[in-house]
Amino acid sequence: MKKALKILGICLILMLAVGAVAAQEGEAGAAASDNAWKIAIAAAIAIGMAAIASAYGIANAGSAAMAAMAEKPEIATWGVIIVALAEGLALYGLVIAFMIIGKIPG
Repeated sequence: MKKALKILGICLILMLAVGAVAAQEGEAGAAASDNAWKIAIAAAIAIGMAAIASAYGIANAGSAAMAAMAEKPEIATWGVIIVALAEGLALYGLVIAFMIIGKIPG
């Protein structure tokens, strides 16, 4: 529970930092920045949630794979494949975040 609260706190701090950077853009781009900060937060949430879910999957699949390899070493390849699939989730989140960032005007 404490770990989840720490992760949530870090995510909130990052979202506030993105908002502060978007607010510093100034009056010149006020019309464009009205939606830009929302898009930036959407990208941050996309990569943040994907990374958290990927970390959870890697932790659980990796520990289970190591335990299984201790008993049956020939299934090491399957353990690596399953952990790599969980890592793919973070890469998908990164790609989606870049696609969202591409929508920022200006």
